[in-house]
Amino acid sequence: MGRANGAAHPPLLEVKSVAVRFGGIVALAGVSFDLPRGQILGLIGPNGAGKTTLFNCLSRLYQPSAGDILFEGASILARPAHRIAEIGIGRTFQNVALFDRLTVLQNVMIGAHARGRSDYLSDALGLPSVTARDAELRQDAIKLLADLGLAAETHLPVDGFPFGTRKRVELARALMGRPKLILLDEPAGGLNHDELGDLARLIRHIRDERGVTVLLVEHHMSLVMSISDTVVVLNFGEKIAEGSPAEVQANPQVIQAYLGAPA
Repeated sequence: MGRANGAAHPPLLEVKSVAVRFGGIVALAGVSFDLPRGQILGLIGPNGAGKTTLFNCLSRLYQPSAGDILFEGASILARPAHRIAEIGIGRTFQNVALFDRLTVLQNVMIGAHARGRSDYLSDALGLPSVTARDAELRQDAIKLLADLGLAAETHLPVDGFPFGTRKRVELARALMGRPKLILLDEPAGGLNHDELGDLARLIRHIRDERGVTVLLVEHHMSLVMSISDTVVVLNFGEKIAEGSPAEVQANPQVIQAYLGAPA
């Protein structure tokens, strides 16, 4: 289980009665849950359950029709998507988007933009403060890549790398912003059995050693159940279960949602 004590500290993330409607279609119907600091939460459900819709609300790509989302006690709903990273929320995408002609290091350095404090004039003039900042960020990126098992690939272009390596590079880029919370969108998609085991260890490492709280949307049940402290299950836009992996796996509503018949 995660090390955070939800009773002693307010949750890092609070999803409060979030509803989303697209015309006459209800994509989310008043979904609520909390994510304490230092925990891993798995968000699961059959296709069309509303997982991606909720994920896009959290990363500010969608605006809820009702409800609120609080991060460190403050609503994020007035914040545009491009200003989410600066408050400590990072994310990866289901379809990996890297710059193939750039090296692994250059791709990961792009993720440091949320930590930047310079302005256009300082950058253009090449002021010493900017040069020193860039050198510091470069060293941070090199250390991060070594921590994620990518030291050998640091100075190689990402073009041609296997899918599992590319996903790891994207994760490193998201971590360069030093997020407090990272949103992982289908991180196991396209990975083989060995890569799945590596991913499970990596996500635990990010939580345990780097202190990053994790929310993942994932179809791969064995991954979710092996690493999550809490699992939230959606079906037809509603939350039908929340609890430990063991509690969720034994829940009759969850079994019915996945198997299409009463347990």
